[in-house]
Amino acid sequence: MKKFTLSVVTVLSMSAFAIAGGDIEPVEPEVVVPAPAPIVEDDSGVYLGVAYSAARYKGDFYADFYDSMDYYQVFGKYDVDFNAIMAQAGYKFNKYLALEGRYWHSLGSPEASVSADYYVNYANPVNISGRGGDHKMKAWGIYVKPMYPVTDKFDIYALLGYGNVKISEDYYGELLDENDFQWGIGALYKFTENLSLFVDYVRLLDKNGSFIYHDISGDYNADLDSTLYTINVGLTYKF
Repeated sequence: MKKFTLSVVTVLSMSAFAIAGGDIEPVEPEVVVPAPAPIVEDDSGVYLGVAYSAARYKGDFYADFYDSMDYYQVFGKYDVDFNAIMAQAGYKFNKYLALEGRYWHSLGSPEASVSADYYVNYANPVNISGRGGDHKMKAWGIYVKPMYPVTDKFDIYALLGYGNVKISEDYYGELLDENDFQWGIGALYKFTENLSLFVDYVRLLDKNGSFIYHDISGDYNADLDSTLYTINVGLTYKF
């Protein structure tokens, strides 16, 4: 009888404990979902472009020479305006930096505007003005290209590099062949993720050199202070 009583008490106690515990919900650990990492747009890649270029060459020259009897001095200016085509290829590391190469080739064969003052034995100068022969221009450059995105579609940039300029004339032959530091500034507008329009100014040459000056009495070595700049308008496509 005692065993039965104890069993009933035990069952009732366990039932009461179960009922009391039924009102307590188990505490589940809070699950923290990490925020997704921000999506970083990959703006790197190869790009190619082509542009129309308006180029102007300006040369200030000086020569002094003797013939059998007289001493001559010549001070002159030499200007040529070129139409040219420019091709570019580059690699964009990110939205702030690229490495770019460019090549220019003149279209047609423009004439030069030439003006020179001749002094004979230090006398009053005689001015001779006219047109030079047909000219051709080739140039290339390799540039570091720092960029700044003003908006999602509009960038400004600079070009800092080194290159070569060659100008030849049908009478003088090779007028100059010079290497020099080159620089430029420009802006780019993105029509789409891949296609963009750009406009820039590039200074291709600013250097003192020399060339062979041709005169009726002979050929003479002349000093030449040369500048050449281009204004470029074109399209570029990033792959």
